Amino acid sequence: MQIAVDGPAGAGKSTIAKIIAKQLGIQYLDTGAMYRAITYGVLSRGIDFEDQQAVTALAQNSEISFEGSEVFLDGRRVTEEIRTPEVSKNTSRVACIAAVRQCMVAQQRAIAGRQSVIMDGRDIGSVVLPEADYKFYLDASVEERARRRFEELKAKGTDKSLEEIKADIITRDYNDSHREEGPLVCTEDAVVVDTTGMDIQGVSQYILSFIERGGQRGL
Repeated sequence: MQIAVDGPAGAGKSTIAKIIAKQLGIQYLDTGAMYRAITYGVLSRGIDFEDQQAVTALAQNSEISFEGSEVFLDGRRVTEEIRTPEVSKNTSRVACIAAVRQCMVAQQRAIAGRQSVIMDGRDIGSVVLPEADYKFYLDASVEERARRRFEELKAKGTDKSLEEIKADIITRDYNDSHREEGPLVCTEDAVVVDTTGMDIQGVSQYILSFIERGGQRGL
């Protein structure tokens, strides 16, 4: 089984995908974390984001692995490091590089070819798993997504204003939807779920019910 979950930053993709994976007993693959890991690698090594050759070389020679919810870059745990505002702000600059995406997509498809998976990202249903059994597009208002990110960062002790976070999200939405390689799109066969005002339980239950009905739209 292949399940694709797409949508903009802060729509709840990762949280929901993890719940679905646990309920169905399948592998969850956070594709966004892979690009974040490369972005973190670029930042920590002082590589110029404009030097696409150097960024691509890093992606091709880096090993990204997962152990449960933990993310590792070349054997080093980077789960928290890849969620900082600086990494979030620059991930689109890495994800727009064609050679980097080709490298990541190849790894993602290989994993999906070996086992049942649920993946979340920006172009899972359109590029990575175009033949996925189920496709969902999660969305929410910019204000709602900014609020969620604000609360998340606040809980981690990161001091950043709500307005700054909102501005970052708007910028990232634009970059994600306008990049040449694998832009953020909602495919025609995807089920759109607006999570604004919905809690995690409500969203996950709707998706699980949809899958259990074999794809019959009930809402």
